[in-house]
Amino acid sequence: MDSDNSRTFARANLSGAQFHDVSLRDAQFDDVNLAGAQFQNINLSNAKFDDVNLSGVAITNANIKGMTINGVLLTTLLGDCEHHG
Repeated sequence: MDSDNSRTFARANLSGAQFHDVSLRDAQFDDVNLAGAQFQNINLSNAKFDDVNLSGVAITNANIKGMTINGVLLTTLLGDCEHHG
C-alpha cells in the first residue's frame, strides 16, 4: 500500500455500490459512467467538469454561487432566461 493512501481503480465494475460518509477529495475520474447515479448532500465546490454529458440531469436545492458554464456565471444565464422567457 502506498504511504499516501492513494488507490487506483481501472476497469472496475462498482455498479450498485453505496458510499456513505466517504471522502473522495481531489479524486480524479476519467471515462466513468455515472448514468443513473444519485447524489445527496455532496460537496462539489471547486470541482471541474470537462466533456460531460449532463442531458436529463436534475439539480435541486443547490448553492450555485460562482458556478460557471462555459465561462459564464450560471446566475447570469438564469437571469437572461428570466428576461427572455
